Amino acid sequence: MPIIKSAKKRVKQALKRKLNNNRFKRRLHDLQKSFFDAIKNNDMKKAEGELSGVYKIIDTCSKKNILPNNRANRMKSKAQKAVSPKAK
Repeated sequence: MPIIKSAKKRVKQALKRKLNNNRFKRRLHDLQKSFFDAIKNNDMKKAEGELSGVYKIIDTCSKKNILPNNRANRMKSKAQKAVSPKAK
Protein backbone atom coordinates (compact mmCIF):
# COMPACT_ATOMS: atom_id res chain seq x y z
CA MET A 1 0.00 0.00 0.00
CA PRO A 2 1.44 3.39 -0.93
CA ILE A 3 2.44 5.76 1.83
CA ILE A 4 3.35 8.89 -0.11
CA LYS A 5 0.46 11.18 -1.06
CA SER A 6 1.38 11.29 -4.76
CA ALA A 7 1.58 7.49 -4.88
CA LYS A 8 -1.91 7.25 -3.37
CA LYS A 9 -3.16 9.61 -6.04
CA ARG A 10 -1.54 7.51 -8.77
CA VAL A 11 -3.34 4.41 -7.47
CA LYS A 12 -6.69 6.25 -7.69
CA GLN A 13 -5.91 7.54 -11.19
CA ALA A 14 -4.82 4.11 -12.39
CA LEU A 15 -8.05 2.56 -11.12
CA LYS A 16 -10.21 5.21 -12.83
CA ARG A 17 -8.32 4.77 -16.10
CA LYS A 18 -8.56 0.99 -15.91
CA LEU A 19 -12.33 1.14 -15.41
CA ASN A 20 -12.76 3.61 -18.25
CA ASN A 21 -10.57 1.56 -20.61
CA ASN A 22 -12.45 -1.62 -19.73
CA ARG A 23 -15.74 0.15 -20.45
CA PHE A 24 -14.56 1.07 -23.96
CA LYS A 25 -13.12 -2.39 -24.59
CA ARG A 26 -16.38 -4.05 -23.50
CA ARG A 27 -18.40 -1.75 -25.78
CA LEU A 28 -16.04 -2.56 -28.67
CA HIS A 29 -16.31 -6.28 -28.00
CA ASP A 30 -20.11 -6.20 -27.85
CA LEU A 31 -20.43 -4.18 -31.07
CA GLN A 32 -18.03 -6.43 -32.94
CA LYS A 33 -19.82 -9.53 -31.73
CA SER A 34 -23.24 -8.28 -32.87
CA PHE A 35 -21.71 -7.11 -36.17
CA PHE A 36 -20.12 -10.46 -36.99
CA ASP A 37 -23.21 -12.35 -35.79
CA ALA A 38 -25.28 -10.32 -38.25
CA ILE A 39 -22.89 -11.29 -41.03
CA LYS A 40 -22.99 -14.93 -39.97
CA ASN A 41 -26.81 -14.82 -40.14
CA ASN A 42 -26.66 -13.18 -43.61
CA ASP A 43 -28.35 -10.02 -42.32
CA MET A 44 -26.30 -7.62 -44.43
CA LYS A 45 -28.61 -4.64 -43.86
CA LYS A 46 -28.03 -4.83 -40.11
CA ALA A 47 -24.29 -5.44 -40.58
CA GLU A 48 -23.90 -2.41 -42.84
CA GLY A 49 -25.78 -0.30 -40.32
CA GLU A 50 -23.53 -1.45 -37.50
CA LEU A 51 -20.33 -0.95 -39.50
CA SER A 52 -20.22 2.78 -38.79
CA GLY A 53 -20.70 2.13 -35.08
CA VAL A 54 -17.85 -0.38 -35.10
CA TYR A 55 -15.63 2.11 -36.93
CA LYS A 56 -16.53 4.84 -34.46
CA ILE A 57 -15.68 2.85 -31.34
CA ILE A 58 -12.45 1.51 -32.90
CA ASP A 59 -11.36 5.05 -33.78
CA THR A 60 -12.24 6.26 -30.29
CA CYS A 61 -10.24 3.47 -28.65
CA SER A 62 -7.31 4.19 -30.94
CA LYS A 63 -7.44 7.92 -30.21
CA LYS A 64 -7.49 7.30 -26.45
CA ASN A 65 -4.54 4.86 -26.74
CA ILE A 66 -6.66 1.95 -25.55
CA LEU A 67 -5.81 0.10 -28.77
CA PRO A 68 -2.58 0.40 -30.75
CA ASN A 69 -3.10 2.14 -34.10
CA ASN A 70 -2.08 -0.88 -36.19
CA ARG A 71 -4.49 -3.18 -34.34
CA ALA A 72 -7.28 -0.65 -34.84
CA ASN A 73 -6.53 -0.49 -38.56
CA ARG A 74 -6.54 -4.29 -38.80
CA MET A 75 -9.91 -4.46 -37.03
CA LYS A 76 -11.43 -1.90 -39.40
CA SER A 77 -10.02 -3.71 -42.42
CA LYS A 78 -11.37 -7.04 -41.21
CA ALA A 79 -14.83 -5.53 -40.68
CA GLN A 80 -14.82 -3.89 -44.12
CA LYS A 81 -13.77 -7.13 -45.82
CA ALA A 82 -16.55 -8.99 -44.04
CA VAL A 83 -19.19 -6.60 -45.38
CA SER A 84 -17.94 -6.06 -48.91
CA PRO A 85 -18.94 -8.56 -51.58
CA LYS A 86 -16.33 -11.16 -52.43
CA ALA A 87 -14.17 -10.28 -55.42
CA LYS A 88 -14.05 -13.14 -57.91
